[in-house]
Amino acid sequence: MSQTISPTPGTAGNAGTAAASAGGCPFHQTSAARAPNGCPVSARAAEFDPFEDGYQQDPPEYVRWAREQEPVFYSPKLGYWVVTRYDDIKAIFRDNITFSPSIALEKITPTGPEANAVLASYGFALNRTLVNEDEPAHMPRRRVLMEPFTPEHLKHHEPLVRQLAREYVDRFVNDGRADLVDQMLWEVPLTVALHFLGVPEEDMDKLREYSIAHTVNTWGRPKPEEQVAVAHAVGNFWQLAGKILDKMRQNPDGPGWMQYGIRKQKDFPEVVTDSYLHSMMMAGIVAAHETTANATANAMKLLLSHPDVWREICEDPSLIPNAVEECLRHNGSVAAWRRLATKDVNIGGIEIAAGSKLLIVTSSANHDEAHFADADLFDIRRENASDQLTFGYGSHQCMGKNLARMEMQIFLEEFTRRLPHMKLAAQQFTYVPNTSFRGPEHVWVEWDATQNPERLDASVLSRQSPVRIGEPSGHSVTRPVVVESVTPVAEDIVKLRLIAPNGRAMPRWAPGSHIDIECGETGLSRQYSLCGDPADAGALEVAVLHEPQGRGGSNWVHTQVSAGHRLRIRGPRNHFRLDETISRAIFVAGGIGVTPIAAMARRAKVLGIDYEIHYSGRSRRTMALIDELQALHGERLHLWVKDEGRRADYVSLLATPHQGTQVYACGPVRMLDALAQCSAHWPHDTLRVEHFQSQLGTLDPEKEHAFEVTLKDSGITVTVAAGQTLLTALRAANIDVQSDCEEGLCGSCEVQVLEGDVDHRDVVLTRAERDANTKMMSCCSRACGKKLVLAL
Repeated sequence: MSQTISPTPGTAGNAGTAAASAGGCPFHQTSAARAPNGCPVSARAAEFDPFEDGYQQDPPEYVRWAREQEPVFYSPKLGYWVVTRYDDIKAIFRDNITFSPSIALEKITPTGPEANAVLASYGFALNRTLVNEDEPAHMPRRRVLMEPFTPEHLKHHEPLVRQLAREYVDRFVNDGRADLVDQMLWEVPLTVALHFLGVPEEDMDKLREYSIAHTVNTWGRPKPEEQVAVAHAVGNFWQLAGKILDKMRQNPDGPGWMQYGIRKQKDFPEVVTDSYLHSMMMAGIVAAHETTANATANAMKLLLSHPDVWREICEDPSLIPNAVEECLRHNGSVAAWRRLATKDVNIGGIEIAAGSKLLIVTSSANHDEAHFADADLFDIRRENASDQLTFGYGSHQCMGKNLARMEMQIFLEEFTRRLPHMKLAAQQFTYVPNTSFRGPEHVWVEWDATQNPERLDASVLSRQSPVRIGEPSGHSVTRPVVVESVTPVAEDIVKLRLIAPNGRAMPRWAPGSHIDIECGETGLSRQYSLCGDPADAGALEVAVLHEPQGRGGSNWVHTQVSAGHRLRIRGPRNHFRLDETISRAIFVAGGIGVTPIAAMARRAKVLGIDYEIHYSGRSRRTMALIDELQALHGERLHLWVKDEGRRADYVSLLATPHQGTQVYACGPVRMLDALAQCSAHWPHDTLRVEHFQSQLGTLDPEKEHAFEVTLKDSGITVTVAAGQTLLTALRAANIDVQSDCEEGLCGSCEVQVLEGDVDHRDVVLTRAERDANTKMMSCCSRACGKKLVLAL
């Protein structure tokens, strides 16, 4: 089943009718009810109602049936096509011309004439905003108004957020019971939002009332008797926003995003108009406040529902940034967005006509097993958690995403430091019924105030963890392990067997994977290939060569680590993967490079792949794992031992290319270079190698040139200075890109290239991948010329 979205010529309705009549509909069975394209409406689709409690409590679970069986369906109750899978939804976000955001703020439930008259009496005229504006108007406004949202400018708000978090927890820390929403999580984000926008702190209770009314008015289903009261609140909200804006015009040099917009209006009067500022004043208060309040309430409910995870972040605050990201993925505050098809399109195999309305359930996409392994598992070490679509994607991605991340990190830090012993109280969680924005109305928690850490140790109040403004890097995703054993396996080589502290299974891995071991408090982190049995779920094994003159990591392992020692690791991660479809493999190892090769050969044997191993070293006493390899592989193992007068002959080994044969090698650079020369006449990318040492030097601006990068999905152009990496420039422009080693070794910062020639400087991509010029490592690689176009 294709998950590609592409415009389909012709009339979608006719195509759908023909397919249905011929029995060609990919998901639906015979049904009396029909979608606008003639496709039968399934019973589950006919029952779909996002205002029901099931959707409010758990949107991903509510639409699981669709995600697994009917990923695109028509909802007669809504009059919308509903899209549930990750790839489809990301493609919709990516193409904001075919899929217009113009209905994002349209009332999903039309109001009656009496409520409309009430709104008109207030002069309510909410116009287009950054959320629901089409091109060509949208991107010029976004570019003009973006600067206050960049990480550099957001840093200035951190002291205020910390101060407010401290003050509000002070109010209830000794009570033993609190409603986190009412007593903190609503007011603090609202105060931060007001400061960010430049709005005076007044009428906070009214703003809260108006904000809820705006949500119900736009995304909810208010009953006829409620519509008039909601309309009055929304009308008052509109007028209050106008009055606040008038005050701001009297002092346009004051701090705040709205004042920034007023100043920009002088330079760009056609871009930043009066009506636009008024609409953004009202929409901005909701966007900057309500989503963060709900996201944090969801996060606290989720974390406290998983006591083991809560305990982990209490003990290790460095896990908080990625915990925030996983909370946003697993249980974010934005359940869905809406789009309008501007032309006939095919989404996930379903023909949809121009003019159709779409409900794209981002919360369902965040639980798509095709993108997130074990998607329902709440895993704060999930490496791709930041792929979540809660913030949207592309040119309409939430501009305030990093302000929300900052607030959530600080709130979690305050709670974990001061109330690590709090638990969820018995309660029934309720939500304001609507399609898109969700968070529990109350989160009651309890704790024994006599056990508050600050009563025993006042220094608790002075501890502070650094806030990561932006997407978390791989450095923040660590896993505690215990050293079960340290076993000498050759001269100056020890094998570490690592197990989970709680006795649980270790993460799954495939041959070629490595982990990063943090070397205590030294600041060092080193990569080591896994050399054990992938089928052994109870432990991870690495072998470490002692290099006293090396960079310090191996020396630390050999002198400081013993059985019972607790370590922190990252990974496993694999950029040296065995192709399990090949018919024959040649494995070449030099010295400690035998570690990934040992795991690969073990797997080849299990799969029945024809293989041979060539293992070189100075002497048998310095070569690890020989006994194990001989026992497993017998005559397939060829040892080339220098002090026995046996040296590998790579010229002869690789003299004749063989169809279906792959060569895998790990070892010293000199060996890898020799193999590259000897295999030059083989098919492209026959040789696959693993590097653990970067050849990158310090970036020298005198030897580099600046270049421009156009980000097609985001609609902006970024300049990369001669002394700046592409990764740094992207982050400064508020673009999320993962990273880990930042030395061109690990592959985590890969980005897709659409146009332009790349100066590849990593050691991850194969020769064919470099020649294809479709991806690059943003931490080190650059443009050959003056411009690149990326799919970001």
